[in-house]
Amino acid sequence: MTAAASGDLIEIDYRITAEDPRAIADAIRVEQTIEFPFELAPEWIQQGVVGHVLSDDGRDITIGYDPGVAGGGLVQVLNLLWGNVSLFPGVRVRGLRLPDSILNDFRGPRFGIPGLRSLFGASDRPLVCTAVKPMGSSPQMLATMARTIATAGFDIIKDDHGLADQPWATWRDRVTAIAQAVNEAASETGHPSAYMPSLNVPADSLRDAAFFAKEAGAGALLVLPGICGFDAMRSLADADDLALPIMAHPSFLGSNVVNPDQGIDHGIMFGTLMRLAGADISIFPNHGGRFSFSPEELSAIQAACLAPLGSLASAWLSPGGGMTLDRIDELTDFYGIDVALLVGGALHRGDLAENARRLVQSVQKV
Repeated sequence: MTAAASGDLIEIDYRITAEDPRAIADAIRVEQTIEFPFELAPEWIQQGVVGHVLSDDGRDITIGYDPGVAGGGLVQVLNLLWGNVSLFPGVRVRGLRLPDSILNDFRGPRFGIPGLRSLFGASDRPLVCTAVKPMGSSPQMLATMARTIATAGFDIIKDDHGLADQPWATWRDRVTAIAQAVNEAASETGHPSAYMPSLNVPADSLRDAAFFAKEAGAGALLVLPGICGFDAMRSLADADDLALPIMAHPSFLGSNVVNPDQGIDHGIMFGTLMRLAGADISIFPNHGGRFSFSPEELSAIQAACLAPLGSLASAWLSPGGGMTLDRIDELTDFYGIDVALLVGGALHRGDLAENARRLVQSVQKV
């Protein structure tokens, strides 16, 4: 096994709760590579292409794959990680280690933590973010809301991820109005607030929409990789003629992580894969909000966003999902300052301008 001798393997850790874990592992190593009767394959394919069991600890089994199996970039890395095996019950991906021969092909986050600290003048504090909402508001209503928030000193004012091309606020009208409002407020305050439209658009218009947003004055982009595709997000992150920060939204990805016996571990999904696909900021549900992620799962996401990953930049964590102003100290105690605090609907309970100012002031104290 040539690749094993070189130590240049893709290693995937599986937790197999189905009956006969070793038999399932043998099926996985063939299914995820040749998808062909093992005994009919030439010996060099059996030894050099099919995955090999590297460790077997009962239900925890690690399989190593030759890096050539992942030829094709991020699309094939995802296919290898969770392609046909996603159809096997009782299998969960618990770990992923990529060799430098794979990682060197990825640019990762264009800005990451250092770049966005410089962009927003946030050398020693968290970022402050929010979403304009609710759906049904007109472009003018959303723009007025965004102007108020930007005037308070927010770093990022993003679209709610569900804002698409609805009749109440068509995509181009909304993006144009909000970008203008945020940029005018930033000019008045001197704080570089960025409007981040949601690229919740059809696949054949994704790239055009991104460039339209930039030309309209948007300073960043919100992408939904579970819907538009991880590699579509990567292509935007890698585009030197676009060069905007990207925040990744978790929509459509929850079913991959919430079943403890099936799917992909939280850190891989919201940390490793987001960085490979170029996200500068990764949104995920915080503990104690509307969703069910545990503190242990959040720590795994944090570790994966910050841990060394070849030469890729680290990514900002952005816990959301029902966050309130009175949880800021709790959030910064848990995550530290490398966190993009995302408070949405709670800003509107009372006076929006006053709540926005209070949130900015509390983060500046951090």
